[in-house]
Amino acid sequence: MVCPNCRNEIVESSNFCSFCGARQVEASAPNRVGPKRLMRSSIESKIAGVCGGLAEYFGVDPGIMRIAMTLITIASGFVPGILFYIVAWVILPVAPAPYSPMVSPASAGVGPPSPAH
Repeated sequence: MVCPNCRNEIVESSNFCSFCGARQVEASAPNRVGPKRLMRSSIESKIAGVCGGLAEYFGVDPGIMRIAMTLITIASGFVPGILFYIVAWVILPVAPAPYSPMVSPASAGVGPPSPAH
C-alpha cells in the first residue's frame, strides 16, 4: 500500500503512515461484515495491545490513546487506571494478525548465517 500523502510504501493494514503520520483512508481497510468489535491490537502493541485496540476502535492514533490512558491513570490515582488495563487485558480478545505477503528474513538471506553441515 502506498501513502497518498508522502508516496512511501507502508504496511497494508496500517491506519497511519509510519513516515509522515498521515491517516490512511478507510477504503484501504479490509471490508468488515457486521459491527466493529473492540479487540486488543496485534499490530499496535506495547504491553498487551489494549491502547492500540482502543485506538483502532475509535480511529485515533495509538500514541494519542497511550498518552490519554496515562493521563487518566495518573489523574485517577493509578489504581483505577491500572485495574481497567488489567481487566481489559484479560477480557478483550486479540485481533487476528493481518496477512502479510512479506518475505521472511531467513528466506531473504538476512540474519545470522546457518551453520555449515
